[in-house]
Amino acid sequence: MRGLLGAVSFLTRVPVGGGERRPEELAGFVPWFPVVGAGVGLAVAAVYAGAGRLLPPLPAASLAVVAGIALTGAFHEDGLGDTADAFAGGGDRDSTVRILKDPRLGTFGVLAVAASLLLRAGAVAALTPAAALAALPAAHALSRAAAVATMTFLPPAAETGLGASYALALSRRRALAGTLAGLAIALALLGPPALWAAAAAALAAFGMGRLATRRIGGVSGDVLGAIQQLGEILTLLVAVAAGTADGWHSPALSLLALVSGSA
Repeated sequence: MRGLLGAVSFLTRVPVGGGERRPEELAGFVPWFPVVGAGVGLAVAAVYAGAGRLLPPLPAASLAVVAGIALTGAFHEDGLGDTADAFAGGGDRDSTVRILKDPRLGTFGVLAVAASLLLRAGAVAALTPAAALAALPAAHALSRAAAVATMTFLPPAAETGLGASYALALSRRRALAGTLAGLAIALALLGPPALWAAAAAALAAFGMGRLATRRIGGVSGDVLGAIQQLGEILTLLVAVAAGTADGWHSPALSLLALVSGSA
């Protein structure tokens, strides 16, 4: 339970206590990241379902995505923006690292965050409220599992910093537990499409990780945030595509549809 509460404190703005943590403690939170992600996704889906009673799908979806950002304090969006600025604007390692550490957001960062918002809101709007109650927790869980897996296989870009503090102390056993937790949640909620989503998120994480290793020597907290955003977007798009192509069925979705239909 301590690890779960620590992960909630680390990844969200929910006041559950916390403060400064040792790297070993931070590493203990990591297996819970996908579980906390599923909770964030559930909250976003609840806002979408509630707003959808008064608003058309796109405004309701936009409001839900913004609510998720408020809940996490734009934690991962900040990483995406910084990573886009650094990798698109930096010419060599020194300039890339310098831009990555700059708290200001440039053109590439703004475009990356805007694209993330548009794609996520558009994808959520294409889902029914029942489907969103399955797809959003799955997307938030699986995307965080992709970030956890990346920490396992690639070195941190530096020996100091938020990303390095827990990546260096993270054991393979804990990382595997976190990765499998995210995959299990996605499979339970999405069924077979979760495998396609996991493959897409893994490819995105691999590509971003390789780029980060080549440009700055490893992955940083900002890069992990970008990986989470890519994984979330891709999982939502897979869910939409699966529903559009031949329908999408899972035990969880069938139960959610039944509950929402009887409400």
